[in-house]
Amino acid sequence: MKILLSTTFLFFYLFTNSQTAYEIIEKADSKMRGKSSYSEMSITIVRPKWQKVMTMKNWSMGNDYAVSLVTNPAKEKGSVFLKRGNEVWNYLPSLERTIKLPPSMMNQSFMGTDLTNDDLVKQSSMVVDYSHKIIGEEQVRELKCWKLELSPKQEATVVWGKLVVWIDQKDFMQLKVEFYDEDLEIVNLMEGYNVQLFGNKKLPSKIEFIPLDDEGNKTIIEYKNWNFDVEIPSNYFTTQYVSRLK
Repeated sequence: MKILLSTTFLFFYLFTNSQTAYEIIEKADSKMRGKSSYSEMSITIVRPKWQKVMTMKNWSMGNDYAVSLVTNPAKEKGSVFLKRGNEVWNYLPSLERTIKLPPSMMNQSFMGTDLTNDDLVKQSSMVVDYSHKIIGEEQVRELKCWKLELSPKQEATVVWGKLVVWIDQKDFMQLKVEFYDEDLEIVNLMEGYNVQLFGNKKLPSKIEFIPLDDEGNKTIIEYKNWNFDVEIPSNYFTTQYVSRLK
């Protein structure tokens, strides 16, 4: 019996330690999107002297298609952001027009948050645009994590000099990311909190994005509802339909 238990433990140990850095990143990324997803969330923009809260509905299909509808506040209600491949389109209800964001706008703030329009396009960038290396193991909020270093591939068009990512070893949740500039100075920090069960997936329900050079600034994303592998009409991801989203 002792031999059987020891053998079982050995197989378990070998399996959990045979994950390559790429497999870890790919599993964490695919877990957050599934084949398709629908979510409802709030985004809180925090500044030293004020705060602003927005609510949004989001639909996604694979890596290439995503659409977000602003439902509150009234001033931005009805605005839509559509991602198709590497393109981003913005529907403006006040003008009743859908415009394609030019490359010059991709590094601008998304809806006044600490995220950029480019962050919307590069959702799968961690998997395809970087080389991956396990550099250690650490605990994040009492969860044992792999610590990985991601270096941009030579041909990749990314803004970060490197990323350091913490992914928990049990559920492949992305719990912490450090963003470094081209001079390898850390500039942004992203952390996940309040792990919840969404369907059969454990994921952080609260994400904080902090620009370290701007004291007192941060953006907080909180998921109220998050469903995976749902049926979504394909016309949701067309420029002709975005004005009809509800």
